[in-house]
Amino acid sequence: MCSHESYQPEVLLEHAVLAEQVGFDVVTGADHFHPWVDDVSAASYVWTWFGAVAQATSRVELATSVTAPLFRYHPALIAQAAATVDRLSNGRFILGVGTGEAINEAPLGYAFPGYGERIARMREALTIMHSLLDGEKLDFDGEYYEARTAKLYSPPTGRVPVWMAAGGPKSATFAGDTCEGLITSVKDPAETVANIINPYREAATARGADTTVMATRWVVLAANDDEAWESLVSMRGLRAPGRLEVADPAVLRERADAMDRQEILSKYTIVRDLDQLTEAYLPLVTDVGADYVAIQVASADPADTIRRVGAEVLPVLRKAAESA
Repeated sequence: MCSHESYQPEVLLEHAVLAEQVGFDVVTGADHFHPWVDDVSAASYVWTWFGAVAQATSRVELATSVTAPLFRYHPALIAQAAATVDRLSNGRFILGVGTGEAINEAPLGYAFPGYGERIARMREALTIMHSLLDGEKLDFDGEYYEARTAKLYSPPTGRVPVWMAAGGPKSATFAGDTCEGLITSVKDPAETVANIINPYREAATARGADTTVMATRWVVLAANDDEAWESLVSMRGLRAPGRLEVADPAVLRERADAMDRQEILSKYTIVRDLDQLTEAYLPLVTDVGADYVAIQVASADPADTIRRVGAEVLPVLRKAAESA
């Protein structure tokens, strides 16, 4: 996972190239307009960045994790962007979508409604995106979106899978009903399987669809708590109250800095070495049974961490997957 909230795009491009070189299979990036804090942060345009990554790499798949095709984008524009990256990468693109956060929509003047409207928008958005990515010329009259003879004249090279992020059973079931894959963040593996993965797989199976699960986990690799805090400095607002509703990263920074540091650190999995890092991710293979395991590691030296994970952690996870 290349953290667009933490590093500038030119640095993340180097990280993506390095990830391919050391053996990662996928490079992901989040589509943010604002970051989680305003003092030590970044927020580049992920679609431009993916174009550069597509040209600088040759093997890794590329995936948004995630984009919200609901407010500042018309869903047809996301379909066009996905198709373009797919062509530039020779068919390596995965479209990861989610229902969004106010921090990316409210700064541009959009109201950020409750879950009911957002999931209704997502249903229409998926209809539009799937239709266009499948090569259709589309006329669409929905409650939230319209399209008139819309068609992608630079279509994808093949089928672009759409994966949806879900944090609960309603979204997981929705993903199983409408998408080709699921993205979910794991805290407790057993709870994730029961509340998210099982509902997703049941819904997908009921419509005769295959299932794909990407499981993620935020981990901090640091020798001590001071180093962990420095590694998390650009992401500390992610654990502040109200993160889904707040539009201003300065507000999240103030809220995070008013909290006890240990309270924020306690919300992450903190490991001291690569053995502990491996142990943090193994349950996503052995217990969750994920098809893709997203390595989301904050550290003081991300390039060195990418190299070390490629050399020492990925082989263990792959061996575990072969035995699962």
